[in-house]
Amino acid sequence: MSTPESQNLPVVVAVDGSDDSRAALEWALAETTRRGATLRVVHVRQYAPLLQPAVLVAGPEEPADDAVIAEVRKQLEGRSGLPPVEFVCLEGVPAAVLPELGGEAQLLVLGSRGRGGFASLLLGSNGVAVARDAACPVVVVRAHEATAQRVVVGLQPDDPDETTLAFALDHAARTGAPVRVVAAYAWPVLAWTAYGDFALTGQEQEAVEKETLALARQAVAPLLDSHPKVEVEIQVAPGDAAGQLVDNSEDAALVVVGRHRRRFTRPAPMLGSVTHAVLLHAKSPVAVVPPAPED
Repeated sequence: MSTPESQNLPVVVAVDGSDDSRAALEWALAETTRRGATLRVVHVRQYAPLLQPAVLVAGPEEPADDAVIAEVRKQLEGRSGLPPVEFVCLEGVPAAVLPELGGEAQLLVLGSRGRGGFASLLLGSNGVAVARDAACPVVVVRAHEATAQRVVVGLQPDDPDETTLAFALDHAARTGAPVRVVAAYAWPVLAWTAYGDFALTGQEQEAVEKETLALARQAVAPLLDSHPKVEVEIQVAPGDAAGQLVDNSEDAALVVVGRHRRRFTRPAPMLGSVTHAVLLHAKSPVAVVPPAPED
């Protein structure tokens, strides 16, 4: 969910000359225009193989001699309807520099796999690091033509994340897309017995599904008044949440998932198993939304 303060910040897109980077640039251009923001195009040059993430040297530099920035300038030359665009070239380790940029951005966009990645990989290490560590929402883009403009958002019914839901509905309101809220529940429900094995609890699937749907509706309801024009459907299904979201990504324009909130038992940033799996396997762009700061 955007705030008045964040609306004055730029959208940042990381480029490196790869195909997914070009797709990320196009996605970022469209989203920046919809937000009425400035687009900051950033190329991070990794200048020292032994540089450690803890040693950050990332100062602005004249991008005229940077081949990647020059390619982007040429790509945008003569195009009309572009938002204000800034070009920045930084030096350092991308996995360390890019998350730092999230502190001064309303959104950070990058390609799923960089120019140096293996062809068989669906997600590069930089994408994992940025999605895990950035302070702002991160959109990871891979070249994909959606057959529908639906926004899909994952919901954990017993612990809903209002920030993630709000991001999905805000994006849908800007694009005019419908939203599908995906709430999965485990079935069959097993319980640990005194004999050291698992047994069915006796719960009926219909009752579990109704309870899951009720919880999902309760979580979504507060956001509907502020998004009256957004068409929202709730899909409740048994099985693995990550699998449900990946299946829905086939015809989605964007899949939105949340990131784990820091806890005493996990003080470091964590993606969570569902979010990590969606980033690895989704066919569409994926938005990873950090939790709202705690008081």
